[in-house]
Amino acid sequence: MASNLTTVVLIGGGRMGKLIDQALSADGGFLVLGTYDIDNIDQLDEEAPEADLAIDFSNKAALPHTLAYIRRTGAALVSGTTGYSEEERSQLRELGSVATVIWSGNYSLGVAALRHATELVARAVDTWDAEIVETHHNQKADAPSGTAEMLRACIDPDGDQPVVYGRQGMVGARTQREIGMHALRGGTVAGTHEVHFFGPDEELCLTHRATSRQIFVNGTVAAAKRLLGRPNGFYTFDELMFD
Repeated sequence: MASNLTTVVLIGGGRMGKLIDQALSADGGFLVLGTYDIDNIDQLDEEAPEADLAIDFSNKAALPHTLAYIRRTGAALVSGTTGYSEEERSQLRELGSVATVIWSGNYSLGVAALRHATELVARAVDTWDAEIVETHHNQKADAPSGTAEMLRACIDPDGDQPVVYGRQGMVGARTQREIGMHALRGGTVAGTHEVHFFGPDEELCLTHRATSRQIFVNGTVAAAKRLLGRPNGFYTFDELMFD
């Protein structure tokens, strides 16, 4: 029976990793061969068993080990680790030459819809001021969130608008093209993202609230199923779920 199951290694044993492990077990179509975290991450390079699929919700520091594992085994990769630099994201894109790879800062279908709405509004009111506010639990390590960065790219796909990460002191008048990014941390908030557009005498706010991490888990498992069997390449969440 096990031969019919998709074998998986999990990279990252935190809260998301544990929830994904539970979801894979409940699904019945997967067999988790092991979990690799800070205490045994070096084993990924040469010792970890070959699996059909690797799911990475760890820390950006684990990226070299993740890359080494995929290049050694050819496993498909579903990555949800955030905090990567543009250079590190480029390494993930390049990995698509030897494996099927998806990276997303958010695996929620609702957030995917929010991104599409943000793109539409940004085009319609392109002279308005835009600000992004994201809120997460007090244990989140990176800021701003990967989702907030994705939303910023929806407003400024060319990446040529200045970004202001919070404001303090005598900062002067807001410039028209800047995008404000603000990170709130507290309690057990699973994730809230707000995109504010301010025009003359009016404001439009698009909001997504996650009430639990389960929405990200469900999207991750759904993306994994759609990724398996695809030709080698780097895929976006939208390409897998909506094309």
